[in-house]
Amino acid sequence: MCPKIRPRRRGLRITVWSLVTVLAVTAGLAGAVLWQNSYDMDEQRVTIRHGGHTLNGVLATPRDGRRHHGLVVYVHGDGPVDATHDDGYEPMWEANARAGYASLSWDKPGVAGAPGDWLDQSMDDRADEAAAAIAWAHTRPDIDGDRIGLWGASQAGWVLPKVAAKTPVSFVVAVSPAINWLRQGRYNLLAELRADGASAARTEAEVARSDTTRRLLERHASFEEYVGAMGGDAGGMTAARWGFISRNHTADATRDLRALRGVPVLLTLAGHDVNVDTADTERVYRKVLGAGGALKVRHYPDATHSPLKQSVEQSDLRVTLTALFSPRSLFADGFLAGQRQFLEELGRGGPTTP
Repeated sequence: MCPKIRPRRRGLRITVWSLVTVLAVTAGLAGAVLWQNSYDMDEQRVTIRHGGHTLNGVLATPRDGRRHHGLVVYVHGDGPVDATHDDGYEPMWEANARAGYASLSWDKPGVAGAPGDWLDQSMDDRADEAAAAIAWAHTRPDIDGDRIGLWGASQAGWVLPKVAAKTPVSFVVAVSPAINWLRQGRYNLLAELRADGASAARTEAEVARSDTTRRLLERHASFEEYVGAMGGDAGGMTAARWGFISRNHTADATRDLRALRGVPVLLTLAGHDVNVDTADTERVYRKVLGAGGALKVRHYPDATHSPLKQSVEQSDLRVTLTALFSPRSLFADGFLAGQRQFLEELGRGGPTTP
């Protein structure tokens, strides 16, 4: 017998079992990711016609066996957002489904192959789009037309009340909505400079640049004039983005909010919001809507504008790992449960007390 055969076989067994262990761990991790990213609802692609164009949407419906469901219509914030917001909406849709509500969202024009360009839109255009989606929902036998409401975040704050002025809605969930475009922009600029620890000189220069931009907007300057005023440095601004800002920079939700009087409104505000001045938002909402008692305000101290947990959002790696292995944990504590509770209490016709 050759004494060298056994060590080789032993080494081979170690290698095989090491490989098996790696594969088992990999399979276990893959299974955990698939399980955590499976949601208690059904999703289907839908097509909505609007103004000669097509909205490519997703309708998520509960698996509760009921024939009719209420509906939450999603209005995006700023940027090139697809129907699922890169799957970020799905935990919220699941919470809605567990409350007996379907969810409807669509790709912004020009996003994920959708026709058009969202940068060509005004806030009124976006409101028309949402109103068309609500009209489409009324034609579906599985949607309860008396229980259709809106969900919107950030920039949607200028859209939500415009939609309510065009078509009846039974509720609104407003997540860190903006009030005044220019005030919001200045707040965001100063908040980010503070977060960066900017020097007084840099802060002064950035504010001066912002003031120049405002003056250009007031006189409807072209993109070329903007670039010239900035010394040839567009700072990431594009002609399309300049057109979008020029079209919408006068937006202010204060007057439009009157369309929501008497409508149950859940206003959710983040404790670490550098994008929107939540104190200003709450003040205006309470002034316009507080008297009727239909406004409910919830604060999430550990939330960012997203509204993710601040401890998670601070690290791209942590965001990625949490999204893979525990996506519902991305959101601030109580955020998903709070929206589910709001919808459930609407269904019971009772108060929506935080």
